[in-house]
Amino acid sequence: MLDAIAANGVTTLCAPPTVWRMLIQEDLRSYHTALREVTGAGEPLNPEVIDQVEKAWGLTIRDFYGQTETTSQVGNSPGQPVKPGSMGRPLPGYRIRLVDLEGNEAEEGQISIACDPAPSGLMLGYQQDNGTVEQLSGAVYHTGDIGTRDADGYLTYVGRADDVFKSSDYRISPFELESVLIEHEAVAEAAVVPAPDAIRLVVPKAYLSLVSGAAADRETALSIFHHIRERVASFKRVRRIEFAELPKTISGKIRRVELRREEEMRASEGRRAAGEFREEDFPELSGRSARV
Repeated sequence: MLDAIAANGVTTLCAPPTVWRMLIQEDLRSYHTALREVTGAGEPLNPEVIDQVEKAWGLTIRDFYGQTETTSQVGNSPGQPVKPGSMGRPLPGYRIRLVDLEGNEAEEGQISIACDPAPSGLMLGYQQDNGTVEQLSGAVYHTGDIGTRDADGYLTYVGRADDVFKSSDYRISPFELESVLIEHEAVAEAAVVPAPDAIRLVVPKAYLSLVSGAAADRETALSIFHHIRERVASFKRVRRIEFAELPKTISGKIRRVELRREEEMRASEGRRAAGEFREEDFPELSGRSARV
């Protein structure tokens, strides 16, 4: 793909994060391209990916957010500064609201579109099996995604409403932990899901795909545990690791729902994955200082 981009003088490239995470495994500096614009869409883009592409090509990946039901709702349009980790600000035609469970405006909540009136970029409704259309109704359209908004109006993706979970009553954002994990030199991709736990109800578990040449062994797991403990608060840290090929949709999105089901099934059967590493397996981690 990189050879084709260079040989054919491609000037604009949009790719999902899965592709970008694969591209940064290559020596991007050795590819002399005509690229002027690079963008990301489909899933939230990890800050580490943006940083590596910028260092190699001097180009900043501009992240965008949308859905099958809409056009792009939020994005880093040309001319505005990019905040790594943020998906940008609302695009023309959309009035984006963040609402809590009670429907009140919040600085962190479900990403929703004001529908009074509905924007032209939003679908009319869902077509049923009998051919009729179930029309959208209500003052807002809820996307099912959770986000935060800063003082400058930039929105940051937290996760799907059903992906965010609590461990020991602390809210855990999988995307935040995944972004820290892929900063480790051995990690190509990461998916964090809740794993049932007798004490904390659930704990964060990371399914990891490694870069070429990295060994899926105890030494690598220990190094990753050290890495995560040094970068996040103790209540957030990943407690279990499993090296695996991550399940994905045809468009490259990681199917965390499959991994959650796998964890629930194992817990119900009282078994542990053969290749799973847990914090308690490493005596050398005991007493090690970590952020609080």
